[in-house]
Amino acid sequence: MDYLLQLAADPAAWVALVTLVAMEVVLGIDNLIFISILTNKLPEQYRSKARRIGISLALIMRLALLGTIAIIVRLTAPIFEVFGQAFSWRDLILIAGGLFLVWKATTEIHHNVDPRTHAEDVKDSKVTIGFTAAIVQILLLDIVFSIDSIITAVGMTEHIPIMVIAVIAAVTCMLLAADPLARFIEANPTVVMLALGFLIMIGMTLIAEGFGAHVPKGYVYAAMGFSTAIEGLNMLVRRRRAAGAGH
Repeated sequence: MDYLLQLAADPAAWVALVTLVAMEVVLGIDNLIFISILTNKLPEQYRSKARRIGISLALIMRLALLGTIAIIVRLTAPIFEVFGQAFSWRDLILIAGGLFLVWKATTEIHHNVDPRTHAEDVKDSKVTIGFTAAIVQILLLDIVFSIDSIITAVGMTEHIPIMVIAVIAAVTCMLLAADPLARFIEANPTVVMLALGFLIMIGMTLIAEGFGAHVPKGYVYAAMGFSTAIEGLNMLVRRRRAAGAGH
């Protein structure tokens, strides 16, 4: 208790907490886009439930990983070399997660461009399989983002309570934003393609990080923000034209 009181009275701890919460929220955007796109493919009555389960699993996983933080930190230690390039378990996880994201986003783009190759079956037996598959895929990506998030957090603060509060705050924001974001993506087909493009970019960034090429996150999110702003202008233009045509 004394430790927590000392931490609460330390201004540096509050600065670290605010910075870490902001970072966790930003990193959670990647995960949230993937969850929104994936759950929108389920029948409507299952979508919100799948999002809540997926995001809740992310919270449980990150808190569990914080309990094994000594092991997580050791994941950055090299385990083998290829042509002079050292690889750690973290690198392998990032590469696998990046490849999964690129594959999934590319597949979804193909399904959107040529919907004839993706006939949906909404029978109950198929719905159960689809729901389970969605949760498994969300869980797989949660593992990648959670490990990366925890390792980044360790580099910012050594206080476990600050990490726990930051994770809970970020996941709470994800829970609140999940349904509105998913509805917005579903209502705007061009946004779906933009979001899938983001996932490919994020996947390639994870692969690059896994091979030791550091990609500043600021550049990635600046590109995403710029693209989103342009798409917002395009949506505004389309709505103005549709309103003008209706008169």
